[in-house]
Amino acid sequence: MSTASAPVPSLPLWLNAELTYRCPLHCVFCYNPTGYAQHTEELTTEEWCSVLRQARELGTVQLGLSGGEPLLRDDLEEIVGEAVRLGYYVNLITSGVGLTQPRIELLETAGLHHIQLSFQDSTRELNDFLSSTRTFELKRRVAQLVKQYDYPMVMNIVLHRINIDHVGEILRMAQSLGADHVELANTQYYGWAFQNRQHLLPSREQVARAEQAVAEFRAQNSHMKIYFVVPDYHATRPKRCVNGWGTTFLNIAPDGVALPCHEARMLPGLEFPNVREQALRAIWSSPAFERYRGDSWMREPCRSCPEKAKDLGGCRCQAYLLTGDAANTDPVCDLSPEHARVTDAVEDASRGHRSLPLLFRSDENSRRLLAARD
Repeated sequence: MSTASAPVPSLPLWLNAELTYRCPLHCVFCYNPTGYAQHTEELTTEEWCSVLRQARELGTVQLGLSGGEPLLRDDLEEIVGEAVRLGYYVNLITSGVGLTQPRIELLETAGLHHIQLSFQDSTRELNDFLSSTRTFELKRRVAQLVKQYDYPMVMNIVLHRINIDHVGEILRMAQSLGADHVELANTQYYGWAFQNRQHLLPSREQVARAEQAVAEFRAQNSHMKIYFVVPDYHATRPKRCVNGWGTTFLNIAPDGVALPCHEARMLPGLEFPNVREQALRAIWSSPAFERYRGDSWMREPCRSCPEKAKDLGGCRCQAYLLTGDAANTDPVCDLSPEHARVTDAVEDASRGHRSLPLLFRSDENSRRLLAARD
């Protein structure tokens, strides 16, 4: 018997404002869409401020300012100031490129609460290779600025096959820079990371060694909060994506398209509204945001699964990328009839199978991928 429940819209508590797709880095694991070169328009200052006001009226309290690189927006301080005035807790998610002392002073004056700084590795050589830039020393200087201005030192490192064996060194680097929080975020395979999956997906042995290195470091350094995000492909049950489709998280892309997660604009058959054309309150209840709310949309085996309220069927974008249908069970789940797509990918990666070159995020490569689709 079906126990599907009707979707019940809750409040979007967390707003992520992707201020721009422009970025000085060219990371091989970037979560921005591979076709970002076709989305060149950006909301104006006033349009972003209008989004912030509307979201606060809906009850949103947490604001992430991301990109691309949000520091490329000349109006960042104005946007931060308005967000603080409205009562948001404001988090800047940055590569550090562009965060000079005058800029951080302006952001501090505007009321910025939190800075999350990314590194690609603990070594200059690999950090700069993975982003195709020379930014390692710059990032170290920015980390010192963050501490100088009394922000909590929050460091993010995306893990994958190329750097996961450096976890111990990464944690020691974070410690030397005075990090209070470290997020070791195993790559999620969307966007550019999916394009480069053959090169980035770690073996099971690598993940096990990394978990052991983290456990040993934690045991000796309890003052530092370390978050180790297990890679989906090495799990047997999916995660509840952004706490559930259209329940908590609202993402606004640079051109104003509203999304229930960062990657959802890839999904066919859904028309995602634009904040230039609709108010956020209407967007939150729009057909695209209703599509995968609750569990009434689920097929078997999810529909009758006793765990469906826990994971809500997993990630719709992952289901689409791996099976061609966003309504299928996330194949990370070992109950999915498509689970072999995940285990086969892990085994191929462990054997070192590489049929495609490593592709760096760039405007030129984005245009090439768009042309190949046409």
